[in-house]
Amino acid sequence: MSTSKKFDWTHTIKTNILMLRLVGLWPNTNEKYAVNLYTVYAFISVVVIMGGNNFFQIMNIFFVYRHLEALASTIFITITYLQASIKIYFFIKNIGLVKKLVQLLSGSSFGPKNEQQLNIVKPTMKIWETVYVWFFFIVAVTTFVWSIIPLKNTSQSKQLPLAAWYPYNNTMSPLYELTYLYQTVGMWYFAVANVDMDTLIVALMMYIVAQCDILCSDLQNITNKNSCNVNKQITDCIRQHKEILSFAQDSNKFFEMIIVGQFFTSILVLTATMFQLSLVNPISSVGLARIMYASGVTTQIFIYCWFGNEVEVKVRDIYLLSVFRFMRNY
Repeated sequence: MSTSKKFDWTHTIKTNILMLRLVGLWPNTNEKYAVNLYTVYAFISVVVIMGGNNFFQIMNIFFVYRHLEALASTIFITITYLQASIKIYFFIKNIGLVKKLVQLLSGSSFGPKNEQQLNIVKPTMKIWETVYVWFFFIVAVTTFVWSIIPLKNTSQSKQLPLAAWYPYNNTMSPLYELTYLYQTVGMWYFAVANVDMDTLIVALMMYIVAQCDILCSDLQNITNKNSCNVNKQITDCIRQHKEILSFAQDSNKFFEMIIVGQFFTSILVLTATMFQLSLVNPISSVGLARIMYASGVTTQIFIYCWFGNEVEVKVRDIYLLSVFRFMRNY
């Protein structure tokens, strides 16, 4: 059995897919959502838990918009969750395309053809795994700290993890405890959804980088000892290049709007977070939570830039190798 048949590209993102399934964003069917219990769960997760939390935070803005400090403390979280909700919408809308891309990776034409190519793509996949663990760690710690800060409050007033408006008195028991639980669950759902959607998008970029590495290896291995063999090798490389382009174009259709929205939102969020940091003690629990939050947003932007740049570098390598092989053979 060849290396390409043995190699499972999707093994790297199994944890990613599992986490998306836990928050209702990865149906068991091959393509879109079907009429089943999972779709009901997805509705509760996306609309009731995440959408509801976002709605009540947005409503709170109408009550505090005249107070700059209160508005700043509300809006930077609200914008993040609003953007995450929009991201979820595009993700669900294109879930069929996403699953098609994942299924394409199972084809033997996308796999490494020998041990040398396998060793070439492994470092790229290892980088993605490291990024996933690091990003998830930052977001998980930030979410945990954010969810317990109100518990450390020594004043008599009952505070919630997030500033939000509710059509009832949420300071009375058991409404306070239930609202606290609702917000905490929503925070974790948003955290998991955000991390795993972002890292899945980056994984698609990582796969494109790996495919470019394989193509570069094939170009380097073209020999001119046999003209028929050279023609076949060149034809295979052209076919492989077209498949990579098709995969990249479909991937871009899926995440282009998500990335545009992410960069725009991240700029606003970082600005509001820095303003918030200027109002609190940086070494206090609230200040540290703000710093960790800013670190998570910065990491979010960084991974898009890093892997996007890697794609550009590999495309340039293909061009240079193609020119080099042409000049060498002719």
